[in-house]
Amino acid sequence: MSDHSPAPYVVTLCVEELRAALALHGITLPSLQVDLPSFADSHSPGLVSLGNCNTTTARALAAALRKAAEQC
Repeated sequence: MSDHSPAPYVVTLCVEELRAALALHGITLPSLQVDLPSFADSHSPGLVSLGNCNTTTARALAAALRKAAEQC
């Protein structure tokens, strides 16, 4: 594995951090997960798969991001 690629454990921690942060806003992305195929290439950065969500969840996510941006 390249020095530029995070270990699968690090990407898993990232997914869990994102899941917890989204939960603070009442948002669940059911398909949120580590993208395992991205580790097949040693030059891959190790990807997080956000997956699919319905429009209600997408709008909630957009609203949470807008609110956070306004507070900056």
